[in-house]
Amino acid sequence: MTDRQSRHRNAMRNLKSHVDEKVAAATEQRGLLLVFTGNGKGKTTAAWGTVTRALGYGYRTGVVQFIKGMWECGERERLESDPNLSVHIMATGFTWETQNRESDTQACQAVWADAQRLLSDPEVYLVLLDEITYMLKFGYLDIATVREAIANRPTEQTVIITGRNAHRELLDMADTVTEMQEVRHAFNDGVQARRGIDY
Repeated sequence: MTDRQSRHRNAMRNLKSHVDEKVAAATEQRGLLLVFTGNGKGKTTAAWGTVTRALGYGYRTGVVQFIKGMWECGERERLESDPNLSVHIMATGFTWETQNRESDTQACQAVWADAQRLLSDPEVYLVLLDEITYMLKFGYLDIATVREAIANRPTEQTVIITGRNAHRELLDMADTVTEMQEVRHAFNDGVQARRGIDY
């Protein structure tokens, strides 16, 4: 065996030992709170990927889409016929298009009622609250209300929150936080969003 092969084997043996220790220490089983935030692309896409994974195992899953719900969504188009998926959409689309705080707040509160039902249902394994961070930022929802609903959800239920500038209280509650960082985005160079790639 060459020196390089020997070093590689020792490194992999040490890595395996470290990973085995981490796996052995992970004994708790419960639902999680995941937050996908940051200014980079891919937060909603990552969340839909997890929705697809849960549906693949036959778990009941609920998606509540704030902000982008009126837009075409390839993932939603592909998955919404699954009997284990329920999708609820805020009826206004982008709030910078409506520019009406009162109607946006009413639409947000209406779809939040759907979210609350999902968050209280022990049969629902996964709930995605897509772009809810904006609802908190704009004051359409109260952080205490959202925090309470998430904190009191069924023990086995996982919740995913997506959106930029996630509220610090949600970050503090979260089990896993992923921050998407933008390095470059084609849209900033005048390239249109592409169907099947960006939405």
